[in-house]
Amino acid sequence: MRIAQIAPLYEAVPPKLYGGTERVVSFLTEELVALGHDVTLFASGDSVTSATLEAVWPQALRLDSGVRDAMAPQMLLLERVYQAAQRFDVLHFHLDYMPASLFARQPVPFITTLHGRLDLPELTPVYDQLPAHNLVSISDAQRLPLPGANFIATIHHGLPEFLLRPMPGPRDYVAFLGRICPEKRPDRAINIARAAGKRLKIAAKVDKVDRDYFGQTIAPMLGEDAELVGEINDGAKPAFLSGAAALLMPIDWPEPFGLVMIEAMACGTPVIAYNHGSVPEVLEDGVTGFIVHDEAEAIAALRRVHTLDRAVIRRRFETRFTARRMAEDYVETYKSLMVPRTEKLRLVL
Repeated sequence: MRIAQIAPLYEAVPPKLYGGTERVVSFLTEELVALGHDVTLFASGDSVTSATLEAVWPQALRLDSGVRDAMAPQMLLLERVYQAAQRFDVLHFHLDYMPASLFARQPVPFITTLHGRLDLPELTPVYDQLPAHNLVSISDAQRLPLPGANFIATIHHGLPEFLLRPMPGPRDYVAFLGRICPEKRPDRAINIARAAGKRLKIAAKVDKVDRDYFGQTIAPMLGEDAELVGEINDGAKPAFLSGAAALLMPIDWPEPFGLVMIEAMACGTPVIAYNHGSVPEVLEDGVTGFIVHDEAEAIAALRRVHTLDRAVIRRRFETRFTARRMAEDYVETYKSLMVPRTEKLRLVL
C-alpha cells in the first residue's frame, strides 16, 4: 500500500525532546515501513525516518527563529500534499481540521487522526460546517464532545515494543512526566508526594505560554523533596520511570489519550491517575495502576502501589499498547476506505 503520513511542522518527526503527536507519527511510520508498505512522510527537513521523507520546511518550526508566521509553512504543507495526492492509495493527516475542506474535494481516500482535546466550544461549528470526512479518535472519551462528527475508528496509541524497558532502580521517588501547565496539575503531584512522604522528580517542559504559571505557582513549591529535572528524551526515560515507585498523573482536563501512561507501563511502573478523559480506557485499576478522584485517594493509592506486580504491568503494555498493534489497526482502517474506491473502478469497467 502507498501511504502518505502528514505530520505537523512544529516539531521534527520524531521530536528531539517533548512532542506527543510527532512521536506517535514516527512510531506509526516506522511500523508501517516494517510491515512492508511504501510510506512517504511529509514533515520538517530535520525529521529522521526509514520512509521516504518529503521535507516541506527545512527544520521544525519550534527551532526556526526566523519564522514569524507559523501558519504559512503549514499552508505550504497542505498544497504540497494536494499536488502529490494521486501518488498514494491513502493520505493520513495529523493536522486536526485543517485538511478537511481541501481534501474532501479530491478523490484519494484520506483520514485524520485527532490528537488533541475536542471539548472547546469553537470546534463544534467548525466540524458541523466542514464536509464529511473520516476521523480517527485516540480514545472513545476524546470523541464525546463531537457526537455528530464522522468518526470511523478509535485507535489507541502504541510504542515500539523495545523502546522503553524495565530497568533496575531505587524506586525511592515518584515521577511526574510531561509538560508544566495548569491542566496537567504538577501542583497536585507535589502535594500528593509530600503528603505521602515521597520525593517527587519532575521531568517536564515549560512552554512559553506556561512560564507565568510555572513562575507564580510551581517554582515556589519546589524544594529538596520536589525536584525539576527538565525535559528528557526517550533515552533517559527507562531509568527515570523504572526508578520511580509510581508515575503521578493528577490531571484536571479531558485527557485525549495520555502517552505518559503507556510509557510508564512499558517500564513496569504503575500509574496513579485522576479519572478524566481516556484514563479508564488506558489504565486498568488495580492492575496497571490506580484510578483516583482526589488527593486523599491519590495519597492512599501511593501508599499501596507496591502491591502491584511490575512484571504484569509490562505484559499488559505488550498486549495492548505496542506500535505494531497500532499500525495493524491503521492498516485495517485504510483498507476499509479503499473498498468503495475499488468498487467504483469495477463499475466503471
